[in-house]
Amino acid sequence: MLDIKFVRENPDAVKENIRKKFQEQKLPLVDEVIALDAKYRADLKEVEALKAARNKLSKANGPLFGQLKKCTDEAKKAELQAQIDANNAAVKADADRMAALEAEIEASSARIQEIMYTIPNMIDPSVPIGPDDSCNVEVQRFGEPVVPAYPIPYHVDIMESFDGIDLDSAGRVAGNGFYYLLGNIARLHEAVLAYARDFMINKGFTYVIPPFMMHGNVVKGVMSFPEMDAMMYKIEGEDLYLIGTSEHTMIGRFIDQTIDEAKLPLTLTSYSPCFRKEKGAHGIEERGIYRIHQFEKQEMIVVCKPEDSMAWYEKLWQNSVELFRSLEIPVRQLECCSGDLADLKVKSCDIEAWSPRQQKYFEVCSCSNLGDAQARRLRIRVKGADGKNYLAHTLNNTCVAPPRMLIAFLENHLQADGTVTIPKVLQPYMGGLEVMVPSKKA
Repeated sequence: MLDIKFVRENPDAVKENIRKKFQEQKLPLVDEVIALDAKYRADLKEVEALKAARNKLSKANGPLFGQLKKCTDEAKKAELQAQIDANNAAVKADADRMAALEAEIEASSARIQEIMYTIPNMIDPSVPIGPDDSCNVEVQRFGEPVVPAYPIPYHVDIMESFDGIDLDSAGRVAGNGFYYLLGNIARLHEAVLAYARDFMINKGFTYVIPPFMMHGNVVKGVMSFPEMDAMMYKIEGEDLYLIGTSEHTMIGRFIDQTIDEAKLPLTLTSYSPCFRKEKGAHGIEERGIYRIHQFEKQEMIVVCKPEDSMAWYEKLWQNSVELFRSLEIPVRQLECCSGDLADLKVKSCDIEAWSPRQQKYFEVCSCSNLGDAQARRLRIRVKGADGKNYLAHTLNNTCVAPPRMLIAFLENHLQADGTVTIPKVLQPYMGGLEVMVPSKKA
């Protein structure tokens, strides 16, 4: 969310940013919010003037009452009483006007907030311009993508060769978008999470297990309304939502807090299950675990000073590359274009893993710099060394999300005989197992 002062002083820049995000329907909102803001400030000023006038009239009545009490001249008493009545009438008129103004101020404030939640954040100048993800730009590749001489089966077939997945039972229990993982596949799932946890701890990040639900005001603080509608499951009858990613409650932890600058940066890595409606998502009905309603994830979160956020953005996505390469999975970095950025994001990139079966890359991590957008919404401030407060910057990045990681892992480590090799870094988390042997042919 932008600062209203910034919008007021830079309307053309805000409109140009909206155009770059291909959201022309939002252009009228800029003029509307500027006009509303002007009225809001004028109404506040008038209320203050009315309060001052009311206080002056109320004070003036005190001496008049005293004179009236002592006065014996009937004509003078009538004159004093008339003055008192006139002052009282003026006070009442001012009170009525203030009540009307305060109602207008409340309405203006609500509409201003609604608009400010809708106007997108200013994107970084380095962001490529394009309407959708088809315009995302490959920046660099890490590792050699290999297409083996033998066929790579669909990931569910690989898992089934290890008796490692049961989609049919999950469908009967919960419907499409859910799964049972079993045996070594389930163990591999947890091994990847445990390895990612320790990988980030060794990077100096603090491990956190956050709440898996949050209040509605936190939801509004961490994401845009379209994202919220498409993703969030609401708990019926309660002001609680299931998280779609631990980023939400991790950033929500600092709502209405003022952080000592000396404690920055806060570098955190969090584990959580994630729940998503995947509203409008293609593939949720397909047999597989690429798009699902429930999964687990290890996340990276940074809260830092504004001047440090871009450096942290670079470090975060590089952590993902290093982690995937340590698991011998080729990846590439893909810069997200303007139209593919969620409204709160300043800059974002995806890390995509190589799929030997599809012979293309697919998304496994998403790294984002949100500037001060979340901090402004949640009122997360930093107390500087000079005693002045300013808004923090927040960033997040996927460390690993095992359903997609499992797809990449199994495809890249599957051998011609159906076995799956375990990289050395993961073997301690698999009880020393070096090779997974299938119970049947995929």
